[in-house]
Amino acid sequence: MEIEKPSLTLTPDLSVPAQEPAPAPQPAAELGEEASLTDEEKAMVESFASQIDIKNPSMVLQYGAGTQQKMASFSEKALESVQTKDLGEVGDMLTDIVKELQSFDAVEEDKGGIFKIFRKASDKIDNLKIKYSKVENNIDSVVKNLERHQIQLMKDISGLDQLYESNLVYYKELTMYILAGKKSLKKFEKTELAAAKAKAEKSGLPEDAQAAKDMNDMALRFEKKLHDLELTRMIAIQTAPQIRLIQSNDTAMAEKIQSTIVNTIPLWKSRMVLALGIAHSAEAAKAQRAVTDMTNELLKKNAQMLKQASVDTARETERGIVDIETLKETNQTLISTLDEVLTIQADGRQKRKDAEAELVKIEGELKQKLLELSR
Repeated sequence: MEIEKPSLTLTPDLSVPAQEPAPAPQPAAELGEEASLTDEEKAMVESFASQIDIKNPSMVLQYGAGTQQKMASFSEKALESVQTKDLGEVGDMLTDIVKELQSFDAVEEDKGGIFKIFRKASDKIDNLKIKYSKVENNIDSVVKNLERHQIQLMKDISGLDQLYESNLVYYKELTMYILAGKKSLKKFEKTELAAAKAKAEKSGLPEDAQAAKDMNDMALRFEKKLHDLELTRMIAIQTAPQIRLIQSNDTAMAEKIQSTIVNTIPLWKSRMVLALGIAHSAEAAKAQRAVTDMTNELLKKNAQMLKQASVDTARETERGIVDIETLKETNQTLISTLDEVLTIQADGRQKRKDAEAELVKIEGELKQKLLELSR
């Protein structure tokens, strides 16, 4: 597409809507009067100023009207771009994602502690997986819509760049019209208007006075036309930051969507995977605790049986015999037995103490290992 440059005309075609010009290749960085014009454009202004006929009412009426009409069409297009944008819908989608993430919480706050949700481990884990799948599907659906809006926002940002460049072209055209008009008006006031006023004063004729007044009115009408163009140019000046503001809002929303897609969603999914892993670990730890408790219970029962057997044996050895010699012999044997039993019992008590201390140590090591596994 051929790039349109600022152009000036005294006969604008107002019957056909002007096409929006393509972006200017190098728009002026600072908007001013002649400072924003190139040498070629300044020469165009000088040449155009010499063609202006302030005494021609039709020309004055149409002066700069083509650019004004393009500005009106441009403003309607910019307004349409803003009206068709529904950023509220994007905000609602982001809110929906937050609600979905809040609805899934693998950690339930309760007196039962952080792993209360893992009670009845099998059912809890299954419910957790079902809930995760449901939330994930809902979020994936919202993410697809967000991606669609993000693409549209990026297109809008690009389109606003073109609108901004077009606005600069319109501004420059209006500036050139105003400069050319001021030059022509200044020349007209110094030459023809001044001559008419001098002639009227010199002749004192009413027709000469009327002619001078008519020319002065023409100058005033053209001055008002230039003021009207300056108002239109002010609209162009104000439009530039407005376009950038809309563009900035679109960019911020597109970045927010991008951050949600690449940061928030993956982080949430990672957290859910960790939650499921913790659930499996808790179930394994519970099973291990059951095995340990059963082992301790068996050890306690074995100790009770051993104690009972020892007591029964001791009682049997203390049974009396009627024969004195036998009683003496038995007595000696009994005394010896009792000494040995006492020694054995003392030795047994010491061993049991040592065993109990060892069991406490073993149990502590096992509990420590289980705590490490549950972290």
